[in-house]
Amino acid sequence: MRIQPFHRIHPLPSRASAVSSPPYDVVTTAEARALAENRLESFLHVIRPEIDLPEGTAWNDAAVYDKATENLQQFIETGVLQRDETPTIAIYRLSWEGRSQYGIVCTCHVDDYLQGIIKKHEETRPDKEDDRTRHLLALDAHTGPLMLTFRDREDITSLLALDTTGRPDVHFKSTDGVTHTLWTVAEPQQWIEAFASMPEAYIADGHHRAASAARAAATRRTECPDADGDAEFNWFLGVLFPASQLNVLAYNRLVTDLGGLSEASLLERLSAIGRIEPCTDSTPDRKGAFCLALPSGWHRLELDADPDADPVARLDAALLQDRVFSPILGIEDPRTDSRLQFVGGIKGPEELMRRVEAGEASLGISMYPTSIDDMMDVSDAALSMPPKSTWFEPKLRSGLFLHAMDSAQYSENNDWVTWNWVAWT
Repeated sequence: MRIQPFHRIHPLPSRASAVSSPPYDVVTTAEARALAENRLESFLHVIRPEIDLPEGTAWNDAAVYDKATENLQQFIETGVLQRDETPTIAIYRLSWEGRSQYGIVCTCHVDDYLQGIIKKHEETRPDKEDDRTRHLLALDAHTGPLMLTFRDREDITSLLALDTTGRPDVHFKSTDGVTHTLWTVAEPQQWIEAFASMPEAYIADGHHRAASAARAAATRRTECPDADGDAEFNWFLGVLFPASQLNVLAYNRLVTDLGGLSEASLLERLSAIGRIEPCTDSTPDRKGAFCLALPSGWHRLELDADPDADPVARLDAALLQDRVFSPILGIEDPRTDSRLQFVGGIKGPEELMRRVEAGEASLGISMYPTSIDDMMDVSDAALSMPPKSTWFEPKLRSGLFLHAMDSAQYSENNDWVTWNWVAWT
């Protein structure tokens, strides 16, 4: 696969903590507004710009993208963000709860994504693609990186160790307890050559960003017919992590009602398809096991997967859908049925029982985390995982580095570019 260094746009190290923010897709508008209150430099003003518009403004209103452009322009003019003159690659370490993961910050080519070298495992929603594509084209910049992964290799492990021995450029702890550290790589060419022999990489988190980057590149290719395949808008922002370092948490489920069944009737139906019994544990200890939060307390359900089934059908989320949600609870489409809700594993199984006891749901299901190997097997088979199968933690911060598409460099008709990133340098 192809990677390359880029002109990093970033805050001064002393302001990195104040500028950086959670990704756009892990906070609601209300949460983003609260987090950015009295924080004029928070990057949430760029990636969730509706927080600076009247409440009730539609998330896809044209004013939202205009505001994002205005806010980014202000960050540039006031020096909140600066652009490096030299293209670089960086190493990004996230440390949380006693473990660390090291990622390579670079740009990746959209054609590698379109040709399946960068593999996906999740379907995307057109409305979310539309939103991120409009955001990209309005700002002419990638504001949030994809989290990518690859199968471990000793040469890359050695390079990571070598390039993280010196003094870092950035080092701070965010309010969620994650420590973020960045080093600039001394010799980017070593990394380019190392990944040139990498047969594939996998999207861990950021499918909508990838799809939107490809759509934005297609738009710019039409607008800039004389640009070659290496034009900057053909590259998108990514952070590549060795698979063994990624931390996957469960993505738990809540069912608002039992479709007319009593708890006793549900337990009877479940006993006919698997092993069910009361338990004191709230976290399953293996694949095929589920801990159910019910008004009467916790129960453990065990289901056996068909070893000859395809990689998707063997997943716990698929077992749950095929044997419980659809035939017993009448939940046919987990993507659209409002009776089914998803709770990130970061909140723990306690959140499931709390909501059941509060009457907000009738059933909570504590899941066993999907493994990275399962995710890569699904990707290799060109299949899609059930919705909300993985929850990666910690999350990449937004605002620590941006990638300019530099579209004005390739066309004289640049009405669609509010500013010329190249001239700005």
